[in-house]
Amino acid sequence: MAKASLMALVLKTVCISFLISFALAAEKLNVVGKVYCDTCRVEFETKLSEPISGATVKLECKKEKDDVMTFSREAVTNATGGYSIPVEGDHYEEICWVRADKSPRADCNQRMEAWERSQVELSGKDGLAEPTRTANNLGFKKKEALPGCPQVLKEMGFPNGKVEPVP
Repeated sequence: MAKASLMALVLKTVCISFLISFALAAEKLNVVGKVYCDTCRVEFETKLSEPISGATVKLECKKEKDDVMTFSREAVTNATGGYSIPVEGDHYEEICWVRADKSPRADCNQRMEAWERSQVELSGKDGLAEPTRTANNLGFKKKEALPGCPQVLKEMGFPNGKVEPVP
């Protein structure tokens, strides 16, 4: 009887330890993404877009109810324009955004309205099993479009070689 009680206690301890470690693991997330230079000034990526090395991105979370900042962390992009931001804790009741903060390129540092920031879900309670959250690519616009842009845009299906505004 004592052996059975001891075995039950050990099994219970192992199960509780497993559940605790599982819960803690779910609270360690990683946000990844990419920052690029929009060389055609169209606010989306083309085959002429270039990764920006050394760009600063910022992840910020705010509570939905009172707009109070709860989490903030910066990262710098690598040679391929990629970044990785580790996140601890659960941000279930918060709105979190990654935004392109600064570009080191003097020729490509104009902010893009459409892709200046990307919302990310940072909770283990959102139904996503993987700990990696991928943000939409972010970018900055080049001051002057490259000469090859009209041809690239024609290849993409824009007949005039430029993006026409929607009326």
